[in-house]
Amino acid sequence: MKFNVVPGPRDSGFTLVETLVVVAMLAVLAVLAAPSFFAWRVRDQVDARAKALVSTLAFARGEALRRSARVTVCRIDSAFHCLAAGKPCPAGSADWSCGWAVMAERAGRSSLLRVQPDLAAVSVTGTLAEVAFTPPAGQVIGSFRSFEFAPRSSSAATRGDRWRRCVRIAAGGRARMIEGACGASS
Repeated sequence: MKFNVVPGPRDSGFTLVETLVVVAMLAVLAVLAAPSFFAWRVRDQVDARAKALVSTLAFARGEALRRSARVTVCRIDSAFHCLAAGKPCPAGSADWSCGWAVMAERAGRSSLLRVQPDLAAVSVTGTLAEVAFTPPAGQVIGSFRSFEFAPRSSSAATRGDRWRRCVRIAAGGRARMIEGACGASS
């Protein structure tokens, strides 16, 4: 006589032990992937912030040409007023991480054209408190300028030049971004 064995409820599915092993393996993978995810997020924030400054500088240069007026990019406080050189941001840092604004000057009056809000996670160090573009060619007043972008909180995963970006502004007013610190060769 031959018997057909039909699987019953006991023979299908996962056991509790198998489920716990899979959950434990997923937890280990999540713990191993967390530093990489954090580093990726920080690098993305540094890149985005550097690209935002390059875009802002190109906008300011274009507005100086279009308006035939002096246009300034400056660090700002919470009320969108330009901060004086050396004056700290509301958060206490003296760098450009408190945000910046584009101001057009005409007949002694300034008008706000664009604002980039603060991002405390990224340190933005620059040589001056403002960058001014003048007509007729949109040139930058002063000498060669650079801004360095880096993660504010450095960890083992975010150390080194590959986590930094440098924005350089030529005397003609054109800005470009390079990977690495400003002191590194381009």
